[in-house]
Amino acid sequence: MPFPLTIDYTVVDDSRALAELAASYFVEQAEKAVAARGMARIAISGGSTPKAAFELLADPLRPWFARMPWSRIHLFWVDDRCVPPTHPDSNYRMTSEALLRHVPLADAQIHRMEGELEPEAAAARYESELRNEFRLEGAETPVFDLIALGMGPDGHTASIFPSTEAIYDLTHLVTANHVPQKDSYRITLTWPVINQARSVFFLLGGADKASVLKEVLLGPRDPDRLPSQLIRPAGGILTLLLDRGAAAELPTTDRDGRGRIEREQ
Repeated sequence: MPFPLTIDYTVVDDSRALAELAASYFVEQAEKAVAARGMARIAISGGSTPKAAFELLADPLRPWFARMPWSRIHLFWVDDRCVPPTHPDSNYRMTSEALLRHVPLADAQIHRMEGELEPEAAAARYESELRNEFRLEGAETPVFDLIALGMGPDGHTASIFPSTEAIYDLTHLVTANHVPQKDSYRITLTWPVINQARSVFFLLGGADKASVLKEVLLGPRDPDRLPSQLIRPAGGILTLLLDRGAAAELPTTDRDGRGRIEREQ
């Protein structure tokens, strides 16, 4: 039975303000993790909205570059397409161009999914990478300090798409998910792993997300149709960073652009 969930969201005016808000959130959570545990393990997603935030983090003329504790960051991916790292559709390639080429991260701090391998092999390799990096034993699950997620207009998140096998995978850390809607395979963290992170947030921009976001947060529970409903962090708090377009159908925020939804189911 799902446990109570507090959904805290912050709404800003436009895509520029959203990128700045996301950059600040990345830095704040990294600083918090480093202060508590000496490092920050962060898993990121692809898309144009996080790309804008990555570009701000990588800009030495902006305040976030100097604040980010780069030497203590270990960067992972939530998901990626089954393509080589140089392919235009690769989440790794986007991150490399927007962020990695411009910041002081050593190769040992960057943990990419090997999308050029066969899907099952790529998933198994990444699961092994997580077990080694987090020093897991047996059935232990990695605990990321921060996981950044997006959400598609169909309600998918990570590469957990409606009515696909990844919705029902409770045993793996990483799975190769066949997505008939895209006629392709994706490699993705499984949702039980995502939910164990210390902080999980959705970064969403655009009016095309408004209707599905309302359904995910306020509608009946139907994770087979809306896989984003599976994201219920173990700490009981889910954070959303939104622009006005994405938040258009949510309850009114306060004067600082903050809102809260309590889910009991």
